[in-house]
Amino acid sequence: MPAKDIYHDSVKKAIIKDGWTITHDPLKLKVGRKKVYIDLGAERLLCAEKGMQKIALEIKSFIGQSDVLDLEHALGQYVLYQKILAKQQPDRCLYLAVNETAFNGIFSDELGQMLLADETLRLLVFDEREEVIVQWIPQ
Repeated sequence: MPAKDIYHDSVKKAIIKDGWTITHDPLKLKVGRKKVYIDLGAERLLCAEKGMQKIALEIKSFIGQSDVLDLEHALGQYVLYQKILAKQQPDRCLYLAVNETAFNGIFSDELGQMLLADETLRLLVFDEREEVIVQWIPQ
């Protein structure tokens, strides 16, 4: 099983504060003989008529030497996990969880904005000190 991201516990607490129930820590998926692990799985009741909303969160710190390399790695995982979830758990939405510093850095410049423009990439922006969710993109 892979090591937890440095912000794992902060995101977990933020999600719980936002009314989610953690269902998987980590969310294990298997394709053939290969296993992958998404950092968190969670769900919450929308209302009695609408049922459960389910998400998966891949948490990334963006503390490497290059935010572009960190982004490339995160996007690779995101695409892989999204494809697997689409087949195995199509009712679960995948989000990339990043802190405000990463969001205000690479995701606020042209490269990041290009990735967010078509809403293919979903972000959860969190404050690691306050352990709260700042923004869901798209909302």
